[in-house]
Amino acid sequence: MMNHVMPSERKVRVNLGDRSYDILIGPGLIAAAGREIASRLKGRRMAVITDENVAPRYLEPLMASLNESGIEAVSLVLPAGEKTKSFEHLIPVCDAVLAAKIERNDAVIALGGGVIGDLTGFAAGIVRRGSRFIQIPTSLLAQVDSSVGGKTGINSPHGKNLIGVFHQPDLVLADTDVLDTLSPREFRAGYAEVAKYGLIDKPEFFDWLERNWQAVFAGGDARIEAIAVSCQAKADVVAADERENGLRALLNLGHTFGHALEAATEYDSRRLVHGEGVAIGMVLAHEFSARMNLASPDDARRVETHLKAVGLPTRMADIPGDLPPAARLMEAIAQDKKVKGGKLTFILTRGIGQSFVADDVPASEVLGFLEEKHPR
Repeated sequence: MMNHVMPSERKVRVNLGDRSYDILIGPGLIAAAGREIASRLKGRRMAVITDENVAPRYLEPLMASLNESGIEAVSLVLPAGEKTKSFEHLIPVCDAVLAAKIERNDAVIALGGGVIGDLTGFAAGIVRRGSRFIQIPTSLLAQVDSSVGGKTGINSPHGKNLIGVFHQPDLVLADTDVLDTLSPREFRAGYAEVAKYGLIDKPEFFDWLERNWQAVFAGGDARIEAIAVSCQAKADVVAADERENGLRALLNLGHTFGHALEAATEYDSRRLVHGEGVAIGMVLAHEFSARMNLASPDDARRVETHLKAVGLPTRMADIPGDLPPAARLMEAIAQDKKVKGGKLTFILTRGIGQSFVADDVPASEVLGFLEEKHPR
C-alpha cells in the first residue's frame, strides 16, 4: 500500500494489540477520507452521523470522498449542542445505522465535535453488539481529546457522560483545515485540553505552549505539532490504562470541578462550554493543591496567567449569571463518576506537570474551598 502521508501530516498510533489504530493529523483529510478508510477497512457501506453546524460545510465533501473510493454512505444530521447527547437522539442514530444495513466490516462515521463523537461512538458500540467506528473530529477539543481513546456516552439528568461504553475507533482523521472555521471561543475551549496535557506530566510542553500559543492559534506547523503532542500523550495513557483503573484518571485533571460547573449551568453553552469548565477546573485543582500544601501557590498563578492570556475563563466569577451555592456544587462533585466508596477522587498536583490521583480527599476540605472561591 502506498504511503499517502504528506510532509505536514503526522501519524500517531494507539497501541491496543489487535484493536490498535491510527490517528492522522493534518490538512485535507476530509477530502482524503475515502482513500484512507478504504485502505484500512474491507466494508463498503457507511453511515455518517453529523450535526446541523457541521453538515453544511463538510458533509458533502466527505460523502464525495467516500463515493470516489467505492463506499456507499447514508447520512443523518442531528441538532447541534450538548443536549443532543441524550437517549432521545441515541435512538434515531441506532435506527439509522440499522436501516443502512451496516454489517460487521462496515462502519459508522462520526463527523463533528465531541458531542457527535460521543453519541455516535456509543451507538456504534451497542448496535449489533459493536460496529466498526471512525472518528472525523471537527473541533480542536474533539481532535485532541474526545475522539481518542474509546470513551463514548450520553448525559443523564444525574450528570455528564454517566451512560456509555468503551468502544475504540478503527481510525481517527483529524483534518486541521476545519479548525480555521471554528469560532475563537470554540478554539480556545479546545486549547484548554491541549494545555491539560502539559499540566498532567509534560512540563516542557506547557513551557512550549506559554512561548508558542499564539502560533498554535494562528495555524500551520505549530498547531499540527500541538495536536500531535496532545494525541500522543493521550494515546500513551490509553495504551497503558484503557478502562481507567488508574493512570487514565489523570486525563480528568480539572474535570471534576469543571463537570460540576457544567451541571450548575445546566449545560447551557451560552454560559459555559466544556473546555471553559476545564480551564476553570484546572486553576481550581492547582489552587486546591496549594491549599492542601501539596504545591506552591505560584504554580496556580502561572496556570491562571497562561489560560487568561489565551482568553479562557479562570474563575467561577467569570461564568455569566448566578451559580448555585457551594453545597449544590458539592452534590454534583459527589455524583461525579470518579467517586469510589464514598471517598472523593481528585486529580491534584505537586507542581506544573506533576499531577497525581488523590483517592481520599476529605469532602469537608473541598466544600470549604468551594465556599471560599464562590463568587457570592
